[in-house]
Amino acid sequence: MHNENLEDVGTTESRDSVKDRYNRPILSLRISLTNRCNLNCLYCHHDGMLPSDDEMTVDEIYKILKIAKKLGIRKIRYSGGEPLLRMDIVQIIEKTASLDFDDISITTNGILLGKYAEDLKDAGLKRVNVSFDSLNNEVYHRITSKNLLNYAKEGIIRAAEVGLNPVKINMVIMNDINNNEIKDMFEFSKEHNLVLQLIELIKSDSCEDNTFSDEHYFPLTPLEKDLEDIADKTQVRKFMQNRKKFFIDDGEIEIVRPVDNTNFCQNCTRLRLTPEGKLKPCLLINDNLVDIVTPIRQGKSDIEIEKLFLDGINKRKPFHEKVEE
Repeated sequence: MHNENLEDVGTTESRDSVKDRYNRPILSLRISLTNRCNLNCLYCHHDGMLPSDDEMTVDEIYKILKIAKKLGIRKIRYSGGEPLLRMDIVQIIEKTASLDFDDISITTNGILLGKYAEDLKDAGLKRVNVSFDSLNNEVYHRITSKNLLNYAKEGIIRAAEVGLNPVKINMVIMNDINNNEIKDMFEFSKEHNLVLQLIELIKSDSCEDNTFSDEHYFPLTPLEKDLEDIADKTQVRKFMQNRKKFFIDDGEIEIVRPVDNTNFCQNCTRLRLTPEGKLKPCLLINDNLVDIVTPIRQGKSDIEIEKLFLDGINKRKPFHEKVEE
């Protein structure tokens, strides 16, 4: 097969985007809406967030979004926990869409997606990523501790039907658990016009014990080489850490590797916000957070809140530099 190397388009930085001290533009804000979840996945690192019962209100989120927009942030992604457990999730998306961001997306486990997909689409949601690791009931239960496979499948299919495209499947590959299901998941993805993202299992500093990841780590490099040989074309996503997409028989597979590497850090354009309203400059660092919601609750001015936002951006430092210190 002929492999055609392409470069991502539409991902260059905006002229008005604020940059951190390492000249990295801040283009994306990832907001964790809750630490609550209706699954208990074996590998979950809670998106690098520390446990908390506090959650921001819709109005607090909206105030932060307005500042983000002013500073040149163009993309908003909501995650959790499970963001669809928020009863006000449709209202949150409506408020976000009113600010005319370039992209609004959600990462979900899909369990409640069948219920909310159409309303979320109508509210302004552009696309969705679904964490979905197995099509086998027994394996799904082993990974999630729940018998909710059919709900997730139905939610995924419904999201595609209402036009939340692309719907991406985030499949974490685990040795001796689901590494033999890649072909089946790809066929499922092709059938429903989904994009399959194969994610390499990572270790997390937020976990005290990495025994699970050590035992079930499955390297994706050999698979990537095989995909290169059979792909009709290959796309290199320059602004996504040179991540590769493979187009095979009208289907699409993407390889996603761990984030704790130099290339990821050098190209990171993302800022995070915890459920309790703290800016998190780096996914892998928890000792430099900036509380932005408490000042909002205290009635601080927009200018003061904006200064705190900029403080969070200025605290960004590539994780690989912290490791080398």
